[in-house]
Amino acid sequence: MERQYTIPLRSEFQKVPIFLKTRKAVKTIKKFTMRHMKVEEVKIGKYLNLKLWERGNTNPPHKVQVVIELVSEKKDGKERKFARVELLGAPKEVKKEAKEKKLLDKLKDKVTGKEEKVAEAKEAEIKKEEKLMEKAEERMMENTKTPKLREHDLAKKSEVKSVHEKQFMRDHKEQRPSKPQAQIVR
Repeated sequence: MERQYTIPLRSEFQKVPIFLKTRKAVKTIKKFTMRHMKVEEVKIGKYLNLKLWERGNTNPPHKVQVVIELVSEKKDGKERKFARVELLGAPKEVKKEAKEKKLLDKLKDKVTGKEEKVAEAKEAEIKKEEKLMEKAEERMMENTKTPKLREHDLAKKSEVKSVHEKQFMRDHKEQRPSKPQAQIVR
């Protein structure tokens, strides 16, 4: 069973000293829930608790809209009923069955393939470190502005240089005068 309520808090927390206001608001929510849902045990949800303590100990909200859910659990052969109070519009919590499955998976992993997972994790870490080192080298090269020269790049540069030298010599040979002529002095 699930119900929505707007719980007034101001009239209750005005009765206590300023440094106890939020604590009194929490007690008021529990008391309100016990009265309206007729249960003895109340659990306040995570988001409602954050909302109450959001502005500190001295300034809780004046009223809060909540969803109260009646829950019954069987544990060790005993059935216990309690009310779960959560802020209106807050996301629902994951059921314990899913958590139990996760625990079973963890136990299976411990028994069967723990060594394999450790080896895979180490390999992944090594790859990450290698990538980080490569990125660091690239950054250093960019900062120094000296390009990496490989063997085939050097070979290409020497070929280009020789071609350019030949072209330069051809162009400048035409412009140079041939042997200087003797000057005639008069």
